[in-house]
Amino acid sequence: MSTVQLGSALTVPMFARLGVLGTAGLRLAWAGIVLLVLVRPRRRDFAGRDLAACVGLGVVTSGMMIFFALAIARLPLGTASALEFLGPLAVSLFGPGHGRRVWTVAAGVGVVLLTEPWHGGIDALGLLYALAAAGCWAAYILLTQHVGDRVTGMSGLAVSMPVAAVVAMLVAAPTLGAHQPSWGPVLIMLGLAVLSPLVPFALEFLALRRLTASSFGTLMSLEPAIALLIGAVVLHQIPGAGPALGVALVVTAGVGATRSGARPEPTTEANDVPEPVEATTPEDQLALAGSVRAA
Repeated sequence: MSTVQLGSALTVPMFARLGVLGTAGLRLAWAGIVLLVLVRPRRRDFAGRDLAACVGLGVVTSGMMIFFALAIARLPLGTASALEFLGPLAVSLFGPGHGRRVWTVAAGVGVVLLTEPWHGGIDALGLLYALAAAGCWAAYILLTQHVGDRVTGMSGLAVSMPVAAVVAMLVAAPTLGAHQPSWGPVLIMLGLAVLSPLVPFALEFLALRRLTASSFGTLMSLEPAIALLIGAVVLHQIPGAGPALGVALVVTAGVGATRSGARPEPTTEANDVPEPVEATTPEDQLALAGSVRAA
């Protein structure tokens, strides 16, 4: 979460040089290239349904990155992140585990305090972009867990990220053509692509192999707080008292969510465990050794 928000904050100044869509497209393009080079996924590693899930994950990843970039071009980083968090919040709210509902409510109240809707004046288009990013993020969580469970290592990510890159570059091509970027900004985007999305997406793949999607969604309530802090330090977007209280609530919800968020390990039924066999004669010992070797 820290690398995602730091990468987003450092990306904002690049909007003027590459355009919002061009910046998002180049980040995903570099991330896709790096993953293909490092992981080199093979077609035989994927069943047909799993490959389709990887493609779907790539599409929602592209949507999440593009819509969030469009949102932070119009809204403060903390506000955009808080609105985007409604996606993970929905995953947590409708997922299993009634004991975590109290943390979901706390996180929801925190989001309201972060956005302060009673003050009005929020950019309507920025709001829509952030909510679109939230929907993509919810789908991203569920698909990431599915792909992480079915595909070994980082192969699933090495397929989904290039798909996201292709989709993003198709959307961004007109913008990049208008800005005619030089090699300097393009190479800067390589560094930002490593910071985010490459590193955080890989870490999320690993996290979702250990957490339920519901608990992961609630734990992501920490992200608006991190975004608010990084926005204040990097972009000088200083929050008021209401957002500060919202930070406290979402941090509390995130910590509470981790207490019951582990995914259960696969268990072996007692009936599946074979009874121990004793070999009392040399012939029995030879037969037992043969059966063990065959197994």
